[in-house]
Amino acid sequence: MTEHASKTRKNLIRMAGFALLALPGSALAHTGHETTGAVHGLIHPFTGLDHLLAMLLVGLFAYQLGGRALWALPLAFLTALGLGGLLGMSAPGTGLVEIGIAVSVIVLGTAVALNLRAPVALAAAVVGFFAIFHGYAHGAEMPASASAMSYGAGFMLGTALLIAMGIGLGRIQNLAAQRAGGNLVRPAGTVAALVGVGLLTGMA
Repeated sequence: MTEHASKTRKNLIRMAGFALLALPGSALAHTGHETTGAVHGLIHPFTGLDHLLAMLLVGLFAYQLGGRALWALPLAFLTALGLGGLLGMSAPGTGLVEIGIAVSVIVLGTAVALNLRAPVALAAAVVGFFAIFHGYAHGAEMPASASAMSYGAGFMLGTALLIAMGIGLGRIQNLAAQRAGGNLVRPAGTVAALVGVGLLTGMA
């Protein structure tokens, strides 16, 4: 195993740890509102194309940057996501949230398409900023019967899993490129950015 592959594997394990820490044991150990809230929260990031793309792109972007970005970007996104979720649970909705989410897909897709070599601190700040919009949307759509803590932990876990999947896709693409040549991640970033434009204009 190469040194780079070893580092990637360790960072994926860290991501799994973040995901497990995000979900309190009580949400899985009890039935009723807590379990229902956790399940709703867990699947919510997977049910919207905008959330799905953005979180996979965060993982791909982190993989492209490598090094500290493999944990700094996911951590920044999850932290800001939680704060945004709290806002969404307590504040009225606004159309700016959907705009922010669409722009996040455009910006992250463009960063991946261009293989942008941004400083880690700047990249973490950008993904953290966009995470607030995603968290707000998750929080605002919490079912009335759900436990806020369990629901929040659920969407944090779902998000962490998607980011980890993005990192894994980056690694798989890298291995494939080494063997057969070519790069599918950058074209995928372009497609994602175009989808983001469609979301922003109402065409997608």
